[in-house]
Amino acid sequence: MSEMLMSNNSVLSVLVELQRLKRLERTGWSLRGMPGGTESVAAHSFGVSVTAMLLADELVSKGVSINVERVLRIALLHDWAEARVGDMPRTAITYFGATARKGAESAALADIVQDLDNRELYKDLYEDYELRTKLEARLVKAADVIDLLVQVLALERAGARGLDEFWEVARSPDFQLEGPAQELVTDILTSLLEERRKARLGD
Repeated sequence: MSEMLMSNNSVLSVLVELQRLKRLERTGWSLRGMPGGTESVAAHSFGVSVTAMLLADELVSKGVSINVERVLRIALLHDWAEARVGDMPRTAITYFGATARKGAESAALADIVQDLDNRELYKDLYEDYELRTKLEARLVKAADVIDLLVQVLALERAGARGLDEFWEVARSPDFQLEGPAQELVTDILTSLLEERRKARLGD
């Protein structure tokens, strides 16, 4: 009974910590003059999860073998570390270095889940996302970028400017995908660029 209580308390502790992500602002928007409340880390994680699910389901319908549950798990936890280290913008990574960033975030994720019975599963999922060794992780990374660009498109449609740099990844993406997965992601990115072109013509 006491072991079960400890396990339940560990789950609750993680839930309480992760709720910080609902209020944690995405730093990139703040640095570019967007108003507070533009997007939280949790809102982004929701967008990535929805995008990843739709991508995975599309691929399954095309006969691609993919573990949809793994896709969703990676999408949901890919930013958990930010509950401790914050949302580090690309400009900060330029100074700290990608290796230091990855090390800090991996350590933070490990500490967040250390008291959970399934901690090794969560660490494995996170490491897969960072290394992108499997199709599922690569698809989540593509979903991460697609959700970012959908948010940029929404902001630009609402009148925001000065966000051109975010679109660079859409023009030369490298998610290490191939076959139907590459075709699907490329089609979506091309459509996003076309929607942006239309929006700008309407200025």
